[in-house]
Formats: sequence, C-alpha cells, structure tokens
Amino acid sequence: MKMSSLVAYEDSESEEESFDQREKRTSVLVQTPTCEGNQDAATLFCDQTVLEAKGSSSALHFYSHPCETGDKQQTPLCFPSFSDGSSSGKRPAAVYSGVRPYVPKRQRQVLSADPADPKHPSEPVVGPQTRQNRILSDLSARLKQYLDEKPGAAGIPRKLLMSLEGHHGPVNTVQWCPVLSLSHLLLSASMDKTFKVWDGAESGRCLRAYTCHSGAVRDACWTPCGRQLLSGSFDNTAAITDVETGQQAVKVDNQFKVMCVVLHPDSPDVFLCGGYSSVVKAWDSRCCKVVKVYKAGIQQTLKILFLRGGQDFITSTDCVSRDSADRTLIAWDFQTTAKVSNQIYHERYTCPSLALHPQEESFVAQTNGNYIALFSSQKPYRMNKRRRFEGHKVEGFAVQSDISPDGTILASGSSTGFAHFYDFHNARMLHSFQAHSQPCLGVSQHPILPTTVVTCDWAGEIKIWH
Repeated sequence: MKMSSLVAYEDSESEEESFDQREKRTSVLVQTPTCEGNQDAATLFCDQTVLEAKGSSSALHFYSHPCETGDKQQTPLCFPSFSDGSSSGKRPAAVYSGVRPYVPKRQRQVLSADPADPKHPSEPVVGPQTRQNRILSDLSARLKQYLDEKPGAAGIPRKLLMSLEGHHGPVNTVQWCPVLSLSHLLLSASMDKTFKVWDGAESGRCLRAYTCHSGAVRDACWTPCGRQLLSGSFDNTAAITDVETGQQAVKVDNQFKVMCVVLHPDSPDVFLCGGYSSVVKAWDSRCCKVVKVYKAGIQQTLKILFLRGGQDFITSTDCVSRDSADRTLIAWDFQTTAKVSNQIYHERYTCPSLALHPQEESFVAQTNGNYIALFSSQKPYRMNKRRRFEGHKVEGFAVQSDISPDGTILASGSSTGFAHFYDFHNARMLHSFQAHSQPCLGVSQHPILPTTVVTCDWAGEIKIWH
C-alpha cells in the first residue's frame, strides 16, 4: 500500500515550497481502513502542528500500531519526523480532535455487548472473564447447607421455581454439573447451534453462551472436573470447550453428523462420538486422533452409554427389522472393539435414550413403544420382562429419562409435555404434572438439592421445579 494513497493534502504545491508555507497547513486528511474487516475505509481528520524543522525541508512520516482484528490491519497515525531521519522521540502531548484512542479488542468486546433484554437476559461474549464474573469461582449460597450433609432421600417436585428463556430452538439435553460444589451450574444444548451454562440454583441467569458450532448442537456433557464441556453437533464436529474462557481446547471432524458424545469414565481424555454413520469413533483429546473404530451395519447411532468400569458400553441404533429389533441395542468391548452382544432387545422399537442406575447393576432404555425397559448391566445383558415403566408417550421424540442419585426415583419426559416420576423398584407411577405445552425432551434431577428437577422442551424453554 503506497503512502501517497493514504494522504491527501488540501492543495498541491511544488516540492520547492518553503517550510513557512508548509507550516501554515494544519489539516491533514488520512484515509485508513477500520478495525472492522468488512467495513468501508473511515476518513480521519487530525490537526497537526509541524514542529521546528532541523533541516531545510521536512516530510511527514507515519507510524502505526496493529489493530487486533482477524486480518491484522494497521491504522496509520500522524507523527512528525524530519527528512534527516531524526524525530522528537516522543508522541505529541496534545490530543488531536477527531482522533479516537486505541481500545484493545478484549475491551471492545465487553463494551459492545447488547443491553440486557428483560425477556432474554444478556449472554456474555466468549472471551476472558474478569474476577467479578468468573463462572467457577463463586459457591451458591443455596448449596452450602447441603454440601456437608449426607444426601437425603429423593423427592418429587411440586411447584415451578424459575423459567429460563434464551434458546431459540429445541433443547435436546439439560445436565447439572457433576462437581457437587458447582452443581448450581446447569448445561443446556439446543438446535439453535449453541450450548449454554446457567445459574440454576438462584438467579436463573445465563452465565455464558458458547457458539463454537455452525450446526445444531445435538448433545453435550460436563467433564468430570467441571471445567470443560464436550459437545457434538450436526456440523460434523465434536469440541471440548473451556467453561470459563469459552476457548476450544479440542475440535475434531467426524465426517458425519454427531448425534451423541460421551467421555470414558476412567479415561476422560478419551471420548466417543456416534451419529449418522455406521461406525462409532473413539478420539484421544491429547493428540486429536481416532484411536478406535467400532463398526456395525446400521445407519445411525442414537445414544452411547458406558457401563460401570468402562470396559463395555452400549449403543442404541435405529436398526429395526420386521420381526425383531436385532442390533437395536449393541454391547461393545471397548478395548477390542468387538461386539459382545447384539441380541439384547427383541422388540420392534428404537431406543432414543439410555440411563445407568447409580448403584445397582442395571440400566434403562427409553423406547418408542411408550415405555421404559429395564436391563441388567452385566453379561448377558438381559431385559427384565417383569418390570417396565409405562404411562407416558414418546411418539418418535428423543425423550430422555434420569434416575435419582439414591436410585429410588426414575423420571421421564413425554411427547405430551408431562414430566413423569416412577418408583424404580416397583415401576409404579408416583406423580406426573404438565411441565410444558410442547414435548418435554429431558428431565434431570439435581445431585444434592432435594426435590429439585430441571426440564426442557421442544420450544426451547427450560424450567426448574422444586
């Protein structure tokens, strides 16, 4: 870029003009590209007083500092220097009219945040946090009285505590932080291409929105330390994101739409991805490479569930035949990638979600037969035909279920918007209530707060019940 194209004088004079004539000229027009990459060049007028010349002639030189933008454009600034190469050594003390001081990019991001909307609370921009608004630093006052106590028996919520609005698409999953001291934090993943962290215990405020995906976020979960989030999206990628800063630590391309992601229970550096593919991939986040591939003759993997110990895991697929649901549930050996069993479930219904019992050797599968089936989590993984949880409708929606920390209550959403609660040991329905007007896709029970449950629906609404 030539300097002559950046400077335009009020008039044109010959090179022989005297220094006194040049001293009379006090206005310099500088055209400079702005820090915003796609905007037109801004015209900047700055008044300049030419200092005493050290030689017989003088010239204007320009010094610049980088703007912290993606293309790293530079903004020329006006400072006097002389033809013999010397300068005053300091910037002029005067503040020129029309010159805006340089503002760092991080500060510009904070200042450019939109004002709070009473209906949709403001969402922090992804960037470094200040000490006053750190997500992981403060302990919720509501949790303190329960941290030192032995968890009590699970209960059933009766009234609405708060409603969280901010998602603009179906919320696929909601999950409390597994670290008890941070369990006031609530994670949600939505088809609006974002996943968010909320204060689910007191204010109900959205603490941070993460926009690292260009497609719908189908699944997301916390890492065991509570400082990172694993997410899978329809943009074919899975990502591990820092909760505080919003920076992506890992992002991998699966080459298929990701429907489900899960961390290995004993090796959190390894995670599995399944989706619109006949294979499930295991990634090592330390090297961002595929370490294992599990091949099955299917079209989609709907859910992945690690069994206790992490040696085996279960995948739920969309494979259903005319006479049976062969390969609807498949048990895999994690180390050898071999199929342990594909004859676990013999009814002609797909299973959109799976949940492991926190204490007993069993797991449950939500089915499109409008019931939840119970299975043993030990080989040969047989289904309990005497106990099933009925009374709610699924109707093709990816309705999730959840078991309370003490293992006594099984909660489930429904396509009718109801939340249902069952006694786990006798499959009797304890209570149900209308949680949403749209299909209720997820129910999650709080790990330590008694009778506290979060639900989410197809319209993007999240509700916390107590």
